[in-house]
This record gives sequence, C-alpha cells and structure tokens, in this order.
Amino acid sequence: MDSLNLNKHISAQFNAELEHIRTQVMIMGGLVEQQLTDAIMALHNMDSELARRVIADDQKVNRMEVDIDEHCVKIIAKRQPTASDLRLVMAITKTISELERIGDVAEKISRTALEKFSQQHQPLLISLESFGQHSVEMLHEVLDAFARMDLEAAIEIYHADKKLDQEYEGIIRQLMTYMMEDPRTIPNILTALFCARSIERIGDRCQNICEIIFYFVKGQDVRHLDGEKLDKFLANKPN
Repeated sequence: MDSLNLNKHISAQFNAELEHIRTQVMIMGGLVEQQLTDAIMALHNMDSELARRVIADDQKVNRMEVDIDEHCVKIIAKRQPTASDLRLVMAITKTISELERIGDVAEKISRTALEKFSQQHQPLLISLESFGQHSVEMLHEVLDAFARMDLEAAIEIYHADKKLDQEYEGIIRQLMTYMMEDPRTIPNILTALFCARSIERIGDRCQNICEIIFYFVKGQDVRHLDGEKLDKFLANKPN
C-alpha cells in the first residue's frame, strides 16, 4: 500500500481516512480471493462442507461492500475531494462492486456444487480446477495492481483475459462433444457449462478493475472505447 503516492493534506485525518478505505478494499479483495479458491476446490473435490462455508461467508463480503461504500460517501460529503483524491474514492466504489460480484460467483458455484452432490453424487465430466485457478491468479494479480495503481501491470492483466477466454472455448467444445456422443450426460454437462461460464466471467470482472486503474492513473474512462481506440490508449503509456 505504501507504493501508491497520495496527495498529502493539511488534515492528517483525511489522509488516515483515505488509507483506511484503501486498506479495507484489499482486505475485502483477499476475502473474495479465498472465497473463489474455496469454491473451486469444493467443486473439484465434491466437498460439501467447504461449499457451505463459502455460501455462509458471502455475507461478510456483502457487509464489507456496504461499509466501504458508506465510508466513501461520508468522505465525499465531508471532505469534498477533488482531482486524484476524488478519482481514488470513485475507483474504490467501483472496485468493491466488482469484488462483490466475484464473491457472488463463488457463492453460485458453491450452491451449484451442493445441488449436484445431493442429486447426482458424481463429479463433473471434466475438471475445471486448472481453469478456475487461472481465474484466481488473474484476480490476485489485479488486486496487486490495484494496490499499487500500476498501469503497466493492469495493461498486461487486461490482455491476459484472452487466455482465459480461449480456455473457456476449449471447455465448451469438449462438453459439446460429450453431449453429442451420449445425450444422457446432458444434465452433467449443463452443470459444467454453468460453472465454466461463471468462472469465465471472473476474467471480465478483472478486466473491469483494470479499466478502473486506467481511470485513476490516466483520468480517462475507457469502458466504452472500441478495440482500436482502447489499443491506442493502452499504447500511450505515461512518461
């Protein structure tokens, strides 16, 4: 956290408030990362107890989002931040929203795992462990980039989502092959498809956090830039 240089203010309390909410974001991110890791392990190992723990702990993520968001609103109302301070607060509110949604993905995977275990008592046709771990690694890296507001790291992570998309497409092809060969596998395939799609969406959420980093560092919202304009933006690195 120390590597991000914040503006220094006359009010030491303001500095403390900014540092506090940044720290809380990283704590929330760590919790979400653990939730995702556990959900994927629960699915892979058919671990009902671990799946139930992920579901129960989702409330912690939700409470953290509400608490951080309320703190950001109070800072805006009380301190009326401008320039980079305001961008930081806005970046935080947007990031915790993305993290909460990733936490929802972990919960949904765990609920799907529990339902499958109770109804079918058999593992998925294919392993999603490696695919899931790649999404966890992407989340870990983007949280680290956010902590340092590292533009170059964010650019690299943004492009890494293409690899996750390619893995997802490979999984889809494999599952379609199973379905054509044996229609009896369709219920199992639908479960695997849902989980694989949920994991793939995590890469999109990580890309969104990268765009938030771009916004903080460069002061430009790139969410709706087309491919060519975004590539030009990413190529224009800071001095």
